[in-house]
Amino acid sequence: METGTKGDFIVNKKNVFITILSLAIAGSIIVSTATADDIEARKVMEKVDARDDGDHVVSELEMILTNKRGKKRIRRIKGFSKDYGENIYRLMFFLAPADVKNTAFMTYDYDGEKDDDQWLYLPALRKTKRIASDDRTSSFMGSDFSYADMTKPELVNYDYKLLKETEVHGHRAWVIESVPKTKKVVDDFGYTRSLFFVRQDNYVPVRAIHWAKDGGKLKYMDVIKLEKIDNIWTSLEISMTTKKGKVTKHKTLLRYHDVKYNQNLGDEMFSVRIMEKGL
Repeated sequence: METGTKGDFIVNKKNVFITILSLAIAGSIIVSTATADDIEARKVMEKVDARDDGDHVVSELEMILTNKRGKKRIRRIKGFSKDYGENIYRLMFFLAPADVKNTAFMTYDYDGEKDDDQWLYLPALRKTKRIASDDRTSSFMGSDFSYADMTKPELVNYDYKLLKETEVHGHRAWVIESVPKTKKVVDDFGYTRSLFFVRQDNYVPVRAIHWAKDGGKLKYMDVIKLEKIDNIWTSLEISMTTKKGKVTKHKTLLRYHDVKYNQNLGDEMFSVRIMEKGL
C-alpha cells in the first residue's frame, strides 16, 4: 500500500468524483500580475491531467462531516463514472442516513470551453435542480467541497509556477502555484490562488491549499490513503478542511472502498430519469 497526503484538493478525477477545483474557461479580465506562466510547472500539470485514472468506475464511499465542535455526521454514497472521449460523466446516489436517502447528483464534465452541466435531485421535493454557474461555489451537500470542486480543472484557465521541491510522507513532490487568469474564473469557482503538491514518481497531487475568494478562509486538501488498483493510482481517503486563521471551521473526509474499474456502465445510467428513479 502507498500512502500520500493533500492539503486541499486535486484528486483522482474519476473515482473520487470530486476532482478538485473545477475551472470554467472564460473572461478576459486579468486578475493577477503574477509573472509569466512557468513552462516547467505547466508540463507537470499537463502530466497530472493526462495521468491514467481509469474508466467505467463504480465505487462506494462514506462522507464524514465534522463540525467545529467535533460532532460527526456520516453519509453513505454509491458512485459511478464513465468516460466519453475527453468528457467525463459522474453520478452519485446518497444511500443513508434517512434525511439524504435517494438524493442524487450528476455532473457532465466537459473538456474544453463548454460549461459543465450539473444536476441535483431532491426526493423530498420530487424535483431535479440544475446547478447554476453562480451557485457552484456553495457547499456540496453540507461538505467542505463545493459544486465547482466536483469537476476537473481546465489548465488553460491558470498560470502555473514551480515554487520548490519538498517531501510529502516520504515521497518527493513539486510545489506548484496556480493562479486564475481571469476574474470570471475566480467568481465562478471560488479560489484566488492554490498550491498543489505533486508527487514526482506518479504525478498524483497529494496535497493542496486553496485561498477562498470570500471570508479569508483557507481550504486544505489531503490524500490520506493512496493505493494502486488495477495498476491505477487511486485515492481512497481524502480530507478537506476549512480554516479561518488557525481555527478549524469544518472538515470532510471521503473514504472510498470497493472501487472497481472497467465496469459495464450503459449510457442510459447517466440521465435525469435514472437520478429520479434511483438505484
